[in-house]
Order: sequence, then structure tokens, then C-alpha cells
Amino acid sequence: MALEFTDANFQKEVLESDKLTVIDFWAEWCGPCRAIGPVIEELHKEYTGKVNIGKVNVDNNPQISINYGITSIPAILFVKGGKVVDKLVGAQPKANFVKKIEAHI
Repeated sequence: MALEFTDANFQKEVLESDKLTVIDFWAEWCGPCRAIGPVIEELHKEYTGKVNIGKVNVDNNPQISINYGITSIPAILFVKGGKVVDKLVGAQPKANFVKKIEAHI
């Protein structure tokens, strides 16, 4: 299962990580978010050990969303070295995620 990033663990798990981290900003009530959920899970399995892949529930962790200016979900941020290096917004095919991941690992 993909990691769960929260206001409490975000600093350690994402910003201090030496790996590329893919963050899916989502909510339970968001249809497109639920549609890409299985893709996020597949990517998590495929890149275990190479890339941190997880989710932020925007309803439960509003501070992270505010910090990154998330106004539309699903929004996927690619973070490396504590900085956002890429972004996808909206439901996307798996190939788009793979292309971004491969470009940054």
C-alpha cells in the first residue's frame, strides 16, 4: 500500500528523503482521485526501494495542501531534495507518471 504522508510526518518522510518522492494529493469524495488510486498503488509496488510514493488526504492534512498551493485535486507533486521538481494535475494515464518518475530518478 502506498505511504500515507501527513502534517506530522511530511518533513521527515518527504523533505528529508534522499529519494524522489511522488505525492498524490487526494480526497475520499473526489472521483478522479479514486480513479487514479490503483495507478498510484501499482507505481508504489513497481518502484519500492527506488522512489517513495504516497498520498496526502487533503481533508485530514490541510497544512501541506496550503503550503504547496494545492487548489485542484488530484494533484501529484514530484519532490526531490526537498524541492518540487515536477507536477501533474488531474487524472492521468500511468504512462505520464512513469515518464515523470524516470526523468527524475
